[in-house]
Amino acid sequence: MTQPAYVNIAGTYARAIRTGEMPPGMQLPSLAEIAERHGVSDIVARKAIDLLQSQGLVRSVRRRGNFVTDRPNLVRVSPERQTETAEATFSHESDRDVQINREVEQIPATDELVEAFGLTAGDMVTRVITSVTEGGQPVSISDTYQPIDVDGISTATELEESIADRLPTPSHREWLRTSPGDLVKTVHQRFLAPDGRLVMRSDISYPQGRYDSFLFRMSLRPETSE
Repeated sequence: MTQPAYVNIAGTYARAIRTGEMPPGMQLPSLAEIAERHGVSDIVARKAIDLLQSQGLVRSVRRRGNFVTDRPNLVRVSPERQTETAEATFSHESDRDVQINREVEQIPATDELVEAFGLTAGDMVTRVITSVTEGGQPVSISDTYQPIDVDGISTATELEESIADRLPTPSHREWLRTSPGDLVKTVHQRFLAPDGRLVMRSDISYPQGRYDSFLFRMSLRPETSE
């Protein structure tokens, strides 16, 4: 999935804000200046600013412009975050050293995965375990599954996400170094093709307090009468 220009632009400013290069109270360039600097339209520049506001990094002051907020917090925004690589996402959140490790393997589908993907018993699926450290501290781990004849989410047109505070699986608890009984923030994702077929499933765990909030966007398509 290609990263939209406004996400890339917002990521550039997000990193500058979170690293202190743009301190609290600093005014951002105007929409016209952002558009000219990045070679995009004013509409794209506005979407970048809107995303930064959604992330709690920028506040708008009527007739004055946009300013860095006093207390930038980590807000996880969907679906914009799904258009970024993990490397880009975490680099926008911190200036600390980020290490990302991926383990890829093909395994027999469990009964649950057979049903979810519409497979046949004995079919194989691709499993990717992605683990992330930031400044040497574990901050994320995910298990992603998809049929072996599907590569990535290029065919997906819809994303479903469910968020919950849950007890982590043993492998996630071990990676995040949580104590027995401690909850973590979990995100369950389902990427769907136009015909409703599941093309990827992912289960992600974060330390419970990593994100201040989660924000979702969706397109509302008006129904047409026949």
